[in-house]
Amino acid sequence: MRLDDVQGFVFDVDGTLVHRAGDEARVQPGALEVLTRIRASGRPLAVFTNGSHETPETFAAGLREVGLDIGDDELLTPLHSVQFHLRSPGPVQVFANERVLDYLERAGLRLAEGDGAEAVFVAHVDAVDFEQLERAARAVLAGAELLTASYAPAYAGANGPILSRGAMTAAAIAKASSTEPTIVGKPSYAALEAIGDRLGAPPEELAVIGDDLGMDVALGKLGGARTVLVRSGISGEIDLDGVPESSRPDAVVDGVAGVLDWL
Repeated sequence: MRLDDVQGFVFDVDGTLVHRAGDEARVQPGALEVLTRIRASGRPLAVFTNGSHETPETFAAGLREVGLDIGDDELLTPLHSVQFHLRSPGPVQVFANERVLDYLERAGLRLAEGDGAEAVFVAHVDAVDFEQLERAARAVLAGAELLTASYAPAYAGANGPILSRGAMTAAAIAKASSTEPTIVGKPSYAALEAIGDRLGAPPEELAVIGDDLGMDVALGKLGGARTVLVRSGISGEIDLDGVPESSRPDAVVDGVAGVLDWL
């Protein structure tokens, strides 16, 4: 495996660069060295997390607090990529907390205040009521696009899977409107577009490094990037012999430190 000729790098966070146990987080062995070597080579990097319960700046600040030097401009989330997907200036009904709603409004999204939404975007939600769900489903039935940050039913937690409230919400709207949501986080073309815009390189010239076969590796495969599966996270026990060849990563390492020799 060679990574010395790629033009930019995309990393996942949890399970790849950071390990979380309950409310505590620590930097994975070798993560700082990997980021330092990439920056010393003059190549750009981005960190993409599917988390949508905080603003990107808050995510970046949290990583710096645990010792991972990530700049605000290096942190990407579905709150970025949804903006690349939404090209029309029409009103959007958004399922999210107040911090995220304020961020999206400041970013230029026109938030729907009632009926007539031209798109419905489901991020992380703390609470939802049937009136909101019905309004969203009726908007989708009338032609609005249903978007979701992620449609994975759960993600890894310190004490087992954490069920995704965003996926539950999107599934309820999808069922009522007889449609399938479009993912704008990982893996999606919208995410690839946001990454390419940030790194200034096409997907086929990038390397995507992460612990999730269905998100990180799938994102890289979608864009023709080189992919590295890190075994330190959610996909650690997956038997790749049972995975279709088209979905397998280009390389596998036990931890992110394993890519150092390839840089």
